Amino acid sequence: MKAVLGKRDFLLISHPLGIIMQGIGLITLTPIIIALIYGETNLIGFYLLFGLFSIALGFVLRKLPFDDRRLRLRHGMIIAAIAWLWAAFIGSLCLMTITHLSFLNAYFESMSAYSGSGLTIFINVEILPQSVLFLRSIEQWVGGLGVVIMVIGILIRPGTTAARLYKSEAREEKIKPSIANTVKTIWWIYLFYTILGIILYVLAGMSIFDAINNTFTNLSTGGMSVKNNNIGAYNSDLITIITIVLMLIGGTSFLVHYNALKGRVLDVMRDIQLQATIIIVAIFSILLIIFAQFTNLNAVFYVVSALSCTGSNTLPVSAMAAWTDYPKVILAVAMIIGMAAGSTSGALKLIRIVTLFKSIFWEVRRIISPEGSVITRKLGGKTLGDVEIREAGSYVFIYLLFIFISWLVFMQYGYGGIDSLFEVASAQGNVGLSMGITSPNMPAIPEIFMIFNMWIGRIEIIPALVLLKLLVDQFKRIKR
Repeated sequence: MKAVLGKRDFLLISHPLGIIMQGIGLITLTPIIIALIYGETNLIGFYLLFGLFSIALGFVLRKLPFDDRRLRLRHGMIIAAIAWLWAAFIGSLCLMTITHLSFLNAYFESMSAYSGSGLTIFINVEILPQSVLFLRSIEQWVGGLGVVIMVIGILIRPGTTAARLYKSEAREEKIKPSIANTVKTIWWIYLFYTILGIILYVLAGMSIFDAINNTFTNLSTGGMSVKNNNIGAYNSDLITIITIVLMLIGGTSFLVHYNALKGRVLDVMRDIQLQATIIIVAIFSILLIIFAQFTNLNAVFYVVSALSCTGSNTLPVSAMAAWTDYPKVILAVAMIIGMAAGSTSGALKLIRIVTLFKSIFWEVRRIISPEGSVITRKLGGKTLGDVEIREAGSYVFIYLLFIFISWLVFMQYGYGGIDSLFEVASAQGNVGLSMGITSPNMPAIPEIFMIFNMWIGRIEIIPALVLLKLLVDQFKRIKR
């Protein structure tokens, strides 16, 4: 049976999507403040035009009849998938008109910012207007928390809609009994760390503008910078260490942060994803120090940058491209793994990796145990069933499948095997580290594939597949 969208489905999707469009419009208006401060008044009209356009269209959609009791998870997934595409579209219109990029390059840049990927088309970001730099940063800050989650916290009242949309962005954790209160708590934690990051950067010698932008991008695990050489431009070990801390904070579950701020140290230390993070950072850093001759600080920095899916760097792209294959493979693996579920990080997430490794152990134990033995399967104090293990395995398979497809496309266009894998893993993991393949002159097909990878990586693939499946079925129905 083919799944198609009826009139009722469109009405269910339209109202929440309209609210999100209005939120995106408000985000687009925020660079006006920076434009006024830095005398870029000639750019204000562009932010107003596209910001108000999104707000107005959202207003129209919100006026359509809506009954949130009928909203299902598939509607939430469709809304989430479209919301990210729309956010990137509005951002790309600003970039096209202000920086004169082609639509494809502008859409790439905007999708990269909103998805927290951090890959950039710009060769020289330091010549960009300050308001454009801020636009890229706030898009990453919003995207790190989640476009839909951000809007739930501000504009959507508690109820079915909030719950469905929360789950649609691949979030399961509940810090508070209700989804609305959970989102508000996440919001306050995010704001607290944002203020803390800005203060630390300023104390380390950054200008207030740079401190705000770098906090936005590193806490959100986005990684775009206002400097061509990223964090390396500041030539400061203290700033590098602060960045490592912010990346680790961004890649750690908000539930862990909540427990930490509440003083629940034992709950923090028992978190299986935090334990896995410490182990992986330690092992991968040692491997880079011993076999790739990285300095201690650079080894930890790049492992954390890759694993947290931030993509900040301390070296120019040309220097990174000159690395041997060994560190590229180590960091590519880290970019595929990612950090904690329930954080701003991308990629597979540690909980899935740990689940699969533990499931192998449980299966071996089942085989060697006496017949009829009951094997207890617990992870982080929670009992896991067959469904959770199958879901983890299925997601890992489909995630790697999309990486493999894009990897083949890049090699077909003449890019090296390891560099291609690195770039694709960076895009789909929403990381941002690059071997130099990403550029304004890259072929259109690989660029489109990277946009797709960034999109599906941010929304964790399934919402994208649901939307594409429904669109295909809808097209077939219309054709008949």
